[in-house]
Amino acid sequence: MKDGDTRAQTEVAVFALLERGLGSLPLEPTFEQLSQLAQLVSLLEDWAGKVNLTGHRDALAMTQGLVLDAAALASVLPELAKADRVADLGTGAGFPGLPLAILFPQAEYYLVDSRKKRNHFQREVRRRLGLDHVHPILGRSDEVDQVPCDVVLAQAMTQPEVALTLMSQWASTTGQLALPASDAATPPRAPTGFGTPELRHYRVPESENERRLWIVAPNR
Repeated sequence: MKDGDTRAQTEVAVFALLERGLGSLPLEPTFEQLSQLAQLVSLLEDWAGKVNLTGHRDALAMTQGLVLDAAALASVLPELAKADRVADLGTGAGFPGLPLAILFPQAEYYLVDSRKKRNHFQREVRRRLGLDHVHPILGRSDEVDQVPCDVVLAQAMTQPEVALTLMSQWASTTGQLALPASDAATPPRAPTGFGTPELRHYRVPESENERRLWIVAPNR
């Protein structure tokens, strides 16, 4: 089988997986958004062959483990649909920020990571997909200029309480913090000015992967 045929089959499989997975969520992506998500996976697969951007090694695994995971997170974070600014701290190659920026393009997205190769990939995606509302930022979240955001996301930056404190520096006066929780997690202490963490659960479509998320809102 020719390489071009294999590539085409992979692209069709990725698009079909996106359609099935997103169709099981309370989201209604347009054909253009589905196409952009498929392009994102294709770019990531191309780059991952040269640069270590992700532990997922093929396009379908990237689609499920990164893109559909981000979309599923959005299903328990309705605040994203109303946000004007979103920060994704320690974003790595740009996840979950890049898929969310495609699905919720009304907001400005600030993707913060201290590793140059990952920042370069984010900037390439921004250029190739025309995501002018995505702003890749190279550096540590506590050392770069901070933008007050309505939703602040973070992956495995550091210990939960330290991560929440760093995240709070990016939050607007009404900003929500969203941090992954482990299966055995106990509620972390909230930063000054924030209320008790709320635990939300979601499942990644087309998989058995269950996820947990701490949501921390400012005191009213």
